[in-house]
Amino acid sequence: MNGPQRFTPPPGRHAAISGWGIAVPEARLTNQDWVERVETSDQWIVERTGIRERRVAGPGETTASLAIEAGAAAIKSADLTPADMGACIVATVTPDQPIPFTGAYVQDGLGLRCGAFDLDAACSGFVYGLVTASSLVASAGMDAVLMIGSETLLRITDWSDRSTAVLFGDGAGAVVITPSDEPGLLAWDLGCDGSAAHLLTMPAGGSRHPTTHETVDAGGHYLRMEGQEVFRRAVRAIVESAEGTLEQAGATAADVALFVPHQANARIIDAAAARLGIPPDRAFVNIDRYGNTSAASIPLALAEAADAGRLKPGDLVLLSGFGAGMSWASAVLRWTDGRVAPTAS
Repeated sequence: MNGPQRFTPPPGRHAAISGWGIAVPEARLTNQDWVERVETSDQWIVERTGIRERRVAGPGETTASLAIEAGAAAIKSADLTPADMGACIVATVTPDQPIPFTGAYVQDGLGLRCGAFDLDAACSGFVYGLVTASSLVASAGMDAVLMIGSETLLRITDWSDRSTAVLFGDGAGAVVITPSDEPGLLAWDLGCDGSAAHLLTMPAGGSRHPTTHETVDAGGHYLRMEGQEVFRRAVRAIVESAEGTLEQAGATAADVALFVPHQANARIIDAAAARLGIPPDRAFVNIDRYGNTSAASIPLALAEAADAGRLKPGDLVLLSGFGAGMSWASAVLRWTDGRVAPTAS
């Protein structure tokens, strides 16, 4: 792996999560539904992934529409209005279309008066965006930043390929970052090993392989993954990144109240938690209900954990993701209520 990019924020203005929200399609795709489509079984899927069902976007639902719903819920949760947002970041690998960026539709749909942009770091995207959003608040003086992870992965999945089709789901999660009296983001680690980018790709549709009849016929517009090698690298990357981030924060695994990893595979989560020394009851897992939702995975889990009362002010929270690129990202948060009056920019 290349050298990590780590940072511990300086004293001064702080940023913390002050609101959160999720959006998931109503339609469910169960393991039994897949049994009727491909050669597989419920037992095979559960034993290898931990997934029992996932949500699937229906007609009229898109990455942007899910992001808008999750973003609106997060803004309301923070007791703010769209006019209070200083920026909007949408992490996704499944944009509504190549041009314009999905954030433009989200900005308009929410009635925001601020700048917006997309961020693509695959399954690590939310943590990358969280670091960016926190920096905009803590260092650039913004009063509120909306950070959304939203995906419609089943739109880029080959439903006839058992090795990938059963893994993914659709959904969105969002948080609002605002100034806080106490530090929220304590430390972070962002990394990438581009030499392994070939392990998880959607090869066609860009400037390298523009869309043609041949690329469509060859299935080049669907996700392709070398699962065993991704699994091996994922556990190692999550553990090394998380350990380094905890060290930067002056903490250990014993201090972590809740571990919120990217929900890629239950076996990856179990292996990483065990190597980190985090007990199973302190690792939040919802992959059984949503599958792998890439950039939406961590915010979906974080919001559910908060709504379920799994987090209280002062708790140390460890976030960690790993995905295509191959990218990884970890962050250590001190959970606060975050609800303080915005300061003047």
